[in-house]
Amino acid sequence: MPGILRFGVYLPWRRLSRAAAAEANRWLNPGLMSLAQGSRTMASWDEDPITLSVEAARIALEGPRDNVTAIHFASSTAPFADRQNAAVVAGALLLGDALRASDHGGSQRAGTSALLAALDGAAAGRTGLVVAADRRRAPAASAQELQYGDAGAALLVGEDDGVARYLGGGSVTTDFVDHYRETDREFDYQWEERWVRDEGLRKIVPAAIRSVLADIGVEAGSIDHFIFPTSFRGADADIAARVGVGKEKVRPNLAESIGDTGVPHALLMLAHALEDAKPGQRILVAAFGQGCDVLLFETTEAIAEATPRTSIAHQLASGKSETNYMRYLVFNDLIEWDRGKRAERDKQTALTTLYRKREMITGLTGGECEKCGTRQFPSVRICVNPNCRAVDSQKPYCFADQPASIISWSGDHLVFTLDPPLHYGMIGFAEGGRILVEFADCEPEEIGTGASVRMAFRIKDHDSLRGFRRYFWKAIPDRSASKEGN
Repeated sequence: MPGILRFGVYLPWRRLSRAAAAEANRWLNPGLMSLAQGSRTMASWDEDPITLSVEAARIALEGPRDNVTAIHFASSTAPFADRQNAAVVAGALLLGDALRASDHGGSQRAGTSALLAALDGAAAGRTGLVVAADRRRAPAASAQELQYGDAGAALLVGEDDGVARYLGGGSVTTDFVDHYRETDREFDYQWEERWVRDEGLRKIVPAAIRSVLADIGVEAGSIDHFIFPTSFRGADADIAARVGVGKEKVRPNLAESIGDTGVPHALLMLAHALEDAKPGQRILVAAFGQGCDVLLFETTEAIAEATPRTSIAHQLASGKSETNYMRYLVFNDLIEWDRGKRAERDKQTALTTLYRKREMITGLTGGECEKCGTRQFPSVRICVNPNCRAVDSQKPYCFADQPASIISWSGDHLVFTLDPPLHYGMIGFAEGGRILVEFADCEPEEIGTGASVRMAFRIKDHDSLRGFRRYFWKAIPDRSASKEGN
């Protein structure tokens, strides 16, 4: 029976203080103060749904990756309209070329729809990776600005039961418009809340859930965890009661600490439930968006050992509170500001080089000398070890998951960056190899010789003239759960 094998969630390091954002706009929209509790996740300027998905997948795929034969990418804010986003994610994860790949979007239930497609593939013997992420923009001083959040989620599914066997699911599709965004628009247009709640949620979602439970032959009262992401306070408990699930079984939607992350939120809540679940518990997931997807899982004995090393609980505890509302506006391109002459340079990407060196650039693959074992980045024909100097002796070696530390560094206020100063320097990997990289998600006091860092897949540059973004790897301070004792 198909099931979930592994799972992971990535939350950006920065968390925008809703109180700070509401206070900044209080003169314009006093009503925002009613939403001024808690925080929401806030992606850095160099993060987008592709990088968020890569980081979530790296957490989920702690171990071998050569068994993945399909990847499904889901987002309503995908960076590329005509370049397969899933292929970029697969390249960063070095999943190989013998891979089925697909992009899913156009609805807030794209994440669960991608999961349903992957489970169908798992029933046919394919091991599929589902990644979902959103970075939704909202007008300044709007309620959505405080309600939204940024995140990535990943689930690996296969033909075995894994940590949670799939009992069944289904979908209802109807063009009920609660909000929308045309392809040439920046922001969503929201419809009236009472109409959405009364005519949409209360009629479409319960009917879909009842139908799936009847097909599977499961009583609603046997559900242990009920997941329904919604920004309407109390709507999840109301729907649970309407289908016969106790209100105490409703999972927290994490709105106060994360926000509504859009497409990945149902999968994020599912991963959170799996972190808490005990063997033999049933988890029902429903997602709304031009209809409703419903999926039912039952945890196995393997769930007891399944929590990722970088858990959601650890990430919630280790984020940085961001009280600088202006930084949020700049990171999300919501304000025009003087970038200066140093930003006026051509950033065209050589697509030929990107393709030929794709494993090096996207996958951070260097070389390991088969004669002396020396590791180096980039890989070149001659070994850098002066005592070896062997020619054509290197095999591919990936540095992305290797721990490293800072050898030398600089904080440059003259080079243009959206988050000055630009921190960069030489890092050395614990198992050998060095590379000159930029640092991200850091405070100045965290950068110093000997400080531990790890690699993260990020946006390197954005060619705004041609509408292309270039990705590479950056070093960020290692705040891993193991180092914190969690």
